Amino acid sequence: MSDTSPGRETAAASDDGPPGTTASADAATTRDDTSEPDAPVASGEGRARDVVVPIALYKRVTAYSTLAAVVAVVLGFVMLDAATLQVSLTRRFVVAAAGVVGIVPPETVLTALFSLVGLGSIAFGAGVYVLGSRFRAAGMGVENGNAQDDDDEV
Repeated sequence: MSDTSPGRETAAASDDGPPGTTASADAATTRDDTSEPDAPVASGEGRARDVVVPIALYKRVTAYSTLAAVVAVVLGFVMLDAATLQVSLTRRFVVAAAGVVGIVPPETVLTALFSLVGLGSIAFGAGVYVLGSRFRAAGMGVENGNAQDDDDEV
């Protein structure tokens, strides 16, 4: 005995493409996802994780998230520079500030700390940029010709 229904076998048998493409496309189109107006279509177009917001909020989120991401990435590279160069201005400032308090950190500890802070800052900036790019204003869908979502441009 088979666990599949006769209708499913017919759909798979009438498939002209790779196995399972018609059945998966039919399943995607018969589902009633009314909660997400910009749900992805079977061809892979559209982005399910986008957040549609008013245009004023979209402008603020885009501007401030891009600014924060750029500052975090630049700060990360400054920290990596301080980790690799013994004569870095940032490294000298930290050593002088620690010396005022009476702490003399070893060079290897400073290198490790600067490296970790630098890489963490770069990763944080990338994450902020990725999350900030998920926002869309109303009307910025694929059907409106948004250049960011076009697949046929080379």
